[in-house]
Amino acid sequence: MDSDGSAESGALPRDSFLENATRTDRMPRDSFKSPVKGFSKAGSTFSTELYRGARWYACRTRARAEKVVGKLLSQAGFEAYLPLVQKERQWSDRKKRVAFPLFPGYTFVRFDLNQYDDVVRIHGIVDVVRPNGCPSPLREEELESVRLLVAGIEETAVEPLPADFFDIGDSVLVTRGPFRGMRGLLLEKRGQARVAIRLTAIRQAVSVHLDLSTLRSLA
Repeated sequence: MDSDGSAESGALPRDSFLENATRTDRMPRDSFKSPVKGFSKAGSTFSTELYRGARWYACRTRARAEKVVGKLLSQAGFEAYLPLVQKERQWSDRKKRVAFPLFPGYTFVRFDLNQYDDVVRIHGIVDVVRPNGCPSPLREEELESVRLLVAGIEETAVEPLPADFFDIGDSVLVTRGPFRGMRGLLLEKRGQARVAIRLTAIRQAVSVHLDLSTLRSLA
């Protein structure tokens, strides 16, 4: 690979890659061939436009390999971003603040999909995250929010807590409180969540407002 992170000379030129994006004998890895071909035949929303230009992608890493992967990506010429947050940990004789990945098991890297094979060769990377079988670029506004979150945590020393990923319309389970065990659909999540239960047979539904922290996604 060139020092600027471009693909090695043996990789397909971009135009050639685009023209042959659905040919399984040209895809970089077996695990990546079939989904792209299938998407093309099915006439899905997958588009070769995703192959144009460098974009940010999420990579799954081996356990506790996030920092090493970030360094190796940078050494290979890629722009990598690993959000780290400081957490206080008790040692035998003192307390110490230690940097932990905000999203354990993931790191972010900016590359052109022509360089896919070069990225997944990096030691410690399991694969590029591929919703529906195909790599999907991160939303720029979401990544910017992550950067702002990390900056805010550094300034305030607030320790972030994991949270369920909710979308409006998700099936949810109430995990505690008087409604514990109830299953329903998430209708709103501003302030308190509004959860509806439905009786399909009579096409009726009722809803209640609940603390979002009491819910677990079933999606």
